[in-house]
Amino acid sequence: MKLQVSDYATLVFDCDGVILNSNQVKTDAFYQAALPYGEAAAQALIDYHVANGGVSRYLKFGYFLEQLVPKFAPNDAGPSLDELLENYAKAVLQGLLSCEVALGLKELRAATPNARWLIVSGGDQSELRKVFAQRDLAALFDSGIYGSPDTKDEILSRELQNGNIQAPALFIGDSKYDQKAAATARLDFVFLSKWSEVKGWKEWIAREKLCTRASINALADPGIIK
Repeated sequence: MKLQVSDYATLVFDCDGVILNSNQVKTDAFYQAALPYGEAAAQALIDYHVANGGVSRYLKFGYFLEQLVPKFAPNDAGPSLDELLENYAKAVLQGLLSCEVALGLKELRAATPNARWLIVSGGDQSELRKVFAQRDLAALFDSGIYGSPDTKDEILSRELQNGNIQAPALFIGDSKYDQKAAATARLDFVFLSKWSEVKGWKEWIAREKLCTRASINALADPGIIK
C-alpha cells in the first residue's frame, strides 16, 4: 500500500533538526557545559553527542562522567551531574527561543487536518513545553509534547498503548536513533536531511532504503512516503 503524508492518522515529530534548527545550539551547549573538564573531554562529549543524536541529555552526561571523564580528564574535578545539567539547560533555553523554525508547518497542518500531531523528543519535556508555548507552536501538536527524562522508546510505547498514537503513524526525524525508535514501535519513518548532524547520511539512507525529504516544507508535497 502506498501512503502519502495526508493518509496518516498520526504524525510524530522529533524536535531538534526537524521543527527547530537547534542541533548546533545543543552541540555548543554540551561543549560549554563540559569545558571545565578540559577541551579534550569536552570534544569527546561532542563526538559522543553527535554520534548519538536523539538520546537525552541525562544519558549523555551520565556517560560523560562515567566513561569519558576517567579517560580524558582523570585528575580533574569538575561539575557534578546536576551542575552539568543546570549549566546545559541555561545555555540551551535562549538558543531554543531564538533559533529558526521550520518552514511549512502551518501548510502541513492544513494538509493533514484529521491527523494527530505530537512531539517525541530527546529534549527535556518541561523545557520543550515552555519553548513551544512561548513560540506559539504548542497548539499545532494537539496530541502532546513529550521528552526526557523518558526515552523516545518509552514515550512511543506508552502513547501507543494508551491510544494516543493511532495507525497508520509516521515518525519524522533526523537521526539514526529516531529511525531505530520508529522501527521498534513499528511506525513508518521519513528522514529530514537539511539540519541533520548524521555523518554520511546519504550512504546510510541508501543502505537502509529509507524515505527522505530535505525539510518539513518538502513534506507538504503530496509525494509517496511508503
